[in-house]
Amino acid sequence: MILSGDFIKSRLGTDIFIDPFREEQLNPNSYNLTLHNELLVYDGDELDMAQDNPCSTVVIPPQGLVLEPSRLYLGRTAEFTETRGYVPMLEGRSSIGRLGLFVHITAGFGDIGFRGYWTLEIFCVQPIRIYAGVQICQIFYHTIEGDYRTYDGGKYQNNRGIQKSLLFREFRAAGGSGSAGDVDSAGGAAQSTGESSPPVSLR
Repeated sequence: MILSGDFIKSRLGTDIFIDPFREEQLNPNSYNLTLHNELLVYDGDELDMAQDNPCSTVVIPPQGLVLEPSRLYLGRTAEFTETRGYVPMLEGRSSIGRLGLFVHITAGFGDIGFRGYWTLEIFCVQPIRIYAGVQICQIFYHTIEGDYRTYDGGKYQNNRGIQKSLLFREFRAAGGSGSAGDVDSAGGAAQSTGESSPPVSLR
């Protein structure tokens, strides 16, 4: 069952935390989240899931930033969220999708107990100018049945910025055998623990 907007509001500060919260971003059954002014882009043309891929920070200027097709941009929400007892989910807004902009590729599914910013896997169909602060996606909540374990010690928990892929840690934990152990789903949220280059300007 999906929670209504009014129910989401009634659970704020108990089971659901959204900081900052603005009433005007509340929908009938979701809440709009906004885009932070920084992005991460991977430096290499070829990525290796078993390696810590280097990346650079890009700042979105006041006049906006034109995104290029066939390039992945990692962003994050300006809002910090925490969820207890419900399953948080992330989807793009229809107005954003109608401009050919994807805000997540496969990682819109969160875990009970996740705390942090949501990392966005941003990809565009054609060049598009984006702006910091735009209401870019929406969070909604499902109830859950049965016993469950909360997401407490995952590698994306309590993040403080954009979180690039940490899949390489699973390869390292497996001894570099080419098999990546357990799967961790809640980061499709946010700080890069790997080294990143200073901010650069694209266009």
